[in-house]
Amino acid sequence: MSTPPPPPLPSGHLPRRLLQLYAGLALYGASAALLLEAGLGMEPWGVLHQGLAELTGLTVGVVSIIVGAAVLVLWLPLRQRPGLGTVSNVFVVGLAMDGTLALLPQAHTLTVRVPLMAAGILLNGTATGLYIAARFGPGPRDGLMTGFHRRTGRSIRLVRTTLEVAVVTTGFVLGGTVGVGTVLYALAIGPLAQLFLRVFAVSPASPGGSTAVAAGPPAPAILPR
Repeated sequence: MSTPPPPPLPSGHLPRRLLQLYAGLALYGASAALLLEAGLGMEPWGVLHQGLAELTGLTVGVVSIIVGAAVLVLWLPLRQRPGLGTVSNVFVVGLAMDGTLALLPQAHTLTVRVPLMAAGILLNGTATGLYIAARFGPGPRDGLMTGFHRRTGRSIRLVRTTLEVAVVTTGFVLGGTVGVGTVLYALAIGPLAQLFLRVFAVSPASPGGSTAVAAGPPAPAILPR
């Protein structure tokens, strides 16, 4: 049985949604920079971006933008339609990541790197809730996942696991960092994203045109990458 579409959002919430969108994307890039600087393991796609940056000599943010654009090209045969959030994701996350890395001092000791890792994971969960709750379309990497799911009939869980294992393995071979941060991210990001989705949910429009307080939990989240 297909999932019913989400209720419409009131037009008066557009400024808030735009603020959430771009704040979420900027914080997502900043969180990836914290994980990179901690050096204890990146999130799955971050491992690939780091590995490609090592290979090409480009910044990790620029690599993220290039990979995001390449993934969008793969949407075409999958008949996926990008939204404002999808296109913005490609550029804002990479730019925010490079900007944050330029401001961060180098972290050498575990007493600094462990808090950086924890802050990166927590900030990533916050950013995920902000971005997804704005409802401007999936990130390019999540769109690739849902596109493969629809075209192959395989479960989201299987498609996502296959893609992320592939990108982590490729990134690791190229020099990306896989470590305790990668494992902790995988364990924590789901609960964190669900928590912040509830915090930042935008109330839908009621049948009479007014806004209603969102009483139920939001739809299951997929990460905005």
